[in-house]
Amino acid sequence: MAEASRWHRGGAAKHVLHYRKEVEIRTTLQELLLYFIFLINLCILTFGMVNPHMYYLNKVMSSLFLDTSVPGEERTNFKSIRSITDFWKFMEGPFLEGLYWDSWYNNQKLYNLKNTSRIYYENILLGVPRVRQLKVRNSTCKVYSSFQSLMDECYGKYTSANEDLSDFGLKHDTEWKYSTSNTNSPWHWGFVGVYRNGGYIFTLSKSKSETKNKFIDLRLNSWITRGTRVVFIDFSLYNANVNLFCIIRLVAEFPATGGIITSWQFYSVKLLRYVSYYDYFIASCEITFCIFLFVFTTQEAKKIREFKSAYFKSIWNWLELLLLLLCLVAVSFNTYCNIQIFLLLGHLLKSTEKYSDFYFLAYWHIYYNNIIAITIFFAWIKNMFLAIINDTYSEVKADYSIGRRPDFELGEMIKKSYTNALEKLKLKKAEKDEDEKTKDLAEQARREGFDENEIQRAEKMKTWKERLEKKYYSTEIQDDYQPVTQQEFGELFLYAVELEKELHYINSKLNRVMRKLSAL
Repeated sequence: MAEASRWHRGGAAKHVLHYRKEVEIRTTLQELLLYFIFLINLCILTFGMVNPHMYYLNKVMSSLFLDTSVPGEERTNFKSIRSITDFWKFMEGPFLEGLYWDSWYNNQKLYNLKNTSRIYYENILLGVPRVRQLKVRNSTCKVYSSFQSLMDECYGKYTSANEDLSDFGLKHDTEWKYSTSNTNSPWHWGFVGVYRNGGYIFTLSKSKSETKNKFIDLRLNSWITRGTRVVFIDFSLYNANVNLFCIIRLVAEFPATGGIITSWQFYSVKLLRYVSYYDYFIASCEITFCIFLFVFTTQEAKKIREFKSAYFKSIWNWLELLLLLLCLVAVSFNTYCNIQIFLLLGHLLKSTEKYSDFYFLAYWHIYYNNIIAITIFFAWIKNMFLAIINDTYSEVKADYSIGRRPDFELGEMIKKSYTNALEKLKLKKAEKDEDEKTKDLAEQARREGFDENEIQRAEKMKTWKERLEKKYYSTEIQDDYQPVTQQEFGELFLYAVELEKELHYINSKLNRVMRKLSAL
């Protein structure tokens, strides 16, 4: 009675486990769909922030300021600068011509200039460009005693400790006096040093002729000296046609070895974020992204509270935490950028006679784009498909290790639908059910002369085999331990006896056949 009651409880659990498995499959599919929507939303955010115009704007500007050569000297452009003479040729030639556009190609004056330059007629120069240099002091390196008679000056490499802060040259304008930085721009990481803000600074005029005279004056009065270690040229443009800002920085480093090393940065960014209907669609995707982040963070917090230290033993959980951290950093960067743009953009646009430092805004906007790119990379790695494959592999391995059949209900359902579709299209013959197959086999055995008793025993053994498989290899039962009642034990014993009889009968027939063969 106890055994029967125990088996009855097992039968009730069988239905519960089957229902639980259906719930797990349904939940997994829902999570897969939810995560797929999250990936689509993240991709829209990532690729919605960039467009081909950014590439073309960078290409056009880099071609103008980097590849344009001095008239009559094909090799003297910004990329090929190697000496101080080449530097001033560039400043007074290609740079000056590329910066000031005040007439059409037929020498007619541009209309509605409003005291601003229109580079390539479409790009407004915001404010005025700025030029600044950083220097090092004399005696910042030690000359070997044997050469001190030949060299009484020594200018070391640039460091903040070696930086020269004293006035020099004419000492009456800002370009001859050291100025501390009043911006939040980050330090610049160059080829031969890391350079901080501030330095000897001057801004250019809105007049082309005045700017040219300024360059000539600086060149004649040796504004660039042996202590000069870097010169920065910064300016910003805005193209209303594509709603893009282009922030440009040209850098000429003067290493302690001599010569000049040039580098450059062209950042085309969309600082005015919400203008068109598509921009508002991107804004809705940003809100959706925050909602997903809140939901996923809540789910992971519940898992940590439930599993505690065991939660951190799975590599997938660590990947999930990394993804959440990157998402939080991306949201923080975006919020910070939008706040700074709101606070600074209006002020920068009003100061038309001063240098507008958009480099700070572009720098953080580029970092936000980089964080989003890293986030989408790890989001695809964490793709739910990989988690499903990993869990399925573990379940199949466990099933085979205990001698059970692997349960692929979803795979069997897809396979069955595929087979039915082929049968309807008459691309595959319909398969017979098990009863028809059994009858066909019995009829074939009778035609071949098998004894009726043998056929009945085979059918009986097949019936027992199916009952045992249904009991002990059922896909609905997930427990490794299955209780056996006294009645079932008797059936197993009779099944074993029948198998032994069948084996003895087959051995007898085999022996008779072998004796007949030996007699021939």
